[in-house]
Amino acid sequence: MTENIQKFAGLSPEEITEINAEMTRYADKAAVSIEALKIVQKHHRWVSDEALVAVAELLEISPAQLEGVATFYNLIYRRPVGKTVIHYCNSVTCWMLGAEKVRERLCRHFHVDLGEMTADGEYTVLPIVCLGACDHAPVVMVGDQLRLDITEENAVYEILGDRR
Repeated sequence: MTENIQKFAGLSPEEITEINAEMTRYADKAAVSIEALKIVQKHHRWVSDEALVAVAELLEISPAQLEGVATFYNLIYRRPVGKTVIHYCNSVTCWMLGAEKVRERLCRHFHVDLGEMTADGEYTVLPIVCLGACDHAPVVMVGDQLRLDITEENAVYEILGDRR
């Protein structure tokens, strides 16, 4: 195990153990790509270049292949993000019903531009394409919780509640 830990610098022993456990479920190590990235992200909130290279080595695929997977999925973060990621839906329906005003309000409240982390490391605001609740647009996802019928006026309360 010590050899594994040294060989895969960039991953903690716990991450290696979790990824190895996932690999027992698949015949092809490459099939574990998304789960492995999610494991790293669970531990660090994002996937660094060093971690990506280590995961690629562990899965015996090229870093370029894994980078392709990581950048295809918009819930794998390749830059540091806040403890809570706020995704605002920018699909056509949400956009038509005020998503831009919601985004402006959130960014103004948190004093960030899209993709930036608040000074305290708590929040990041990111766009996302369609959250699948167009009948309740605009929609925001806070962490893994969907918030429906968001307006410029209620956006901050819907996310922070009484903590605002």
